Order: sequence, then C-alpha cells, then structure tokens
Amino acid sequence: MKLHLFYPTKQQKTIKNMKLLVCISHVPDTTSKINFTEGDTKFDTNGVQYVINPHDEYCLTRALWFKEKQGASITVITVGTQLVEPTLRKALAIGADDAIRVDAEPKEAFFVAQQIADVAKKEGYNLILTGRESIDYNGGMVPGFLAASLNYNFVNACIGVEIEGQNVTATREIDGGSEVLATTLPIVLAGQKGIVEEKDLRIPNMRGIMMARQKPLKVVPAIEVILNSTTVGFEKLPLKSACKLVSPDNIDELINLLHTEAKVI
Repeated sequence: MKLHLFYPTKQQKTIKNMKLLVCISHVPDTTSKINFTEGDTKFDTNGVQYVINPHDEYCLTRALWFKEKQGASITVITVGTQLVEPTLRKALAIGADDAIRVDAEPKEAFFVAQQIADVAKKEGYNLILTGRESIDYNGGMVPGFLAASLNYNFVNACIGVEIEGQNVTATREIDGGSEVLATTLPIVLAGQKGIVEEKDLRIPNMRGIMMARQKPLKVVPAIEVILNSTTVGFEKLPLKSACKLVSPDNIDELINLLHTEAKVI
C-alpha cells in the first residue's frame, strides 16, 4: 500500500548553497561483546569497537547525493567526549565538509537533542538528517525532540526524499506500506535503510582519509540542560537455550515441543 498526502506549499525561490546537518551517533559494533560494570549500572567499554550508527550512515550517504547534485554543504555533528572523534573523522573521510563535537557525555535523548538544537539555531541549517534511532539504546527520541526544539517540520522513518527549492517530498515507512508527504524546508528527517540502499553506502578511500585530516573539527562546550531521566541499571538478555533438532518425519514430536516447551501453540 502506498498513501500519498500532499499539502499546498508556496512557490519559493531555489535555495543556493543549501546547508545540511547530519547527526552522527558513536555506537558499538554489533559484533562487540556487551558487558556491564559497577553492579550493572555502567556499560563496559573495554574491547568494544565503535562505528557510525548504521541509520546515520544511510543519512550521510543521502546528504552526499545532495552535495554532488545540488552543491549542498555537509556538517556532521555528535555529542560526546574526545573518544568519539575517530567516528567523526570517518564521516569526514566519507565526504562531509566539516564536523562539530559537542563536548559532553550523551546522558539521555533530551539532553542530546538540546545540544544539537543549540548548534543548529546558530548556524541556520535548511535540512537536518538523523538516523531513526541509534542501535545501542534504540530510543528513537532524539529526532522528534530536535524538530520540536527548532520548530522544524519533521518526518520519521524516512525512506526517500527529494528537494526542489523550498519544497520537500518525503517518503516514510508505515505499517503495511509507505506514505508520501509534501512539506517545506526547514525540516528534520529521521532516516533509515531505504533513504539509500546498502549497496550505495560510501567506503572511505585513501584520498578521503588523507583529506579528512585537514578538514575542520570544531569542539563546542555543552549548554546546561536539566536531565529528565537517569539510567538506573542494565540487564543482559537471558542466554538462548540449546537448539533442538527434530526429524522431518516426526511431526508428533515437533507439535509436542511447540506446545509444551516453546508454548507457541
């Protein structure tokens, strides 16, 4: 199913030198072994490999298309300590023009959104792209908080976007299909796979890595934000039970196991 919703917009002049902001999360690689310390109240970073959040990487690639086709400039931003700078440098190597690091521990979603909003208000970005959620906490709250703080239009779960002048046509995923929306800049788009395909993701080459060393990475102080929540503790998922193999000829045993052990029938 595909639902089209179009809202009337004023015809406005084409934006020259469109400014894009791409929000980058510094997240553990999915192959990392997850552990907690201090009575399961803190995440154990020992031996953990960090990467660009996959949803954010799709958004960065889509931003590069705007850069190549419409001459847009791309700034990447994250909230974090100095430890996140290799992730920002990778984004620069992929093709972003400059980077901003808000010097603070990303304590919760509202805190992160307010830090990014403070920077965005000063710089006047036309389009802000951010992943639908980060794959570590899967909260999915930062994009909405950010759009509300800036009073920007907002489309979540975005799987396609085209911009002509001030007009934006965005496609978002909904249950059982997709929905096409027409709106205007400025806007926050929370993207995911589909905004570009996995085969289109950019891999930094040697030239990009060398150029990234020369690109500006600005560090700005965090603003004061009252925290709305705190982390009480973490709990690991229970270990999966051993897999039982059932002969395809023994249907009775399979039904019995599904009924008595799996409890799915």
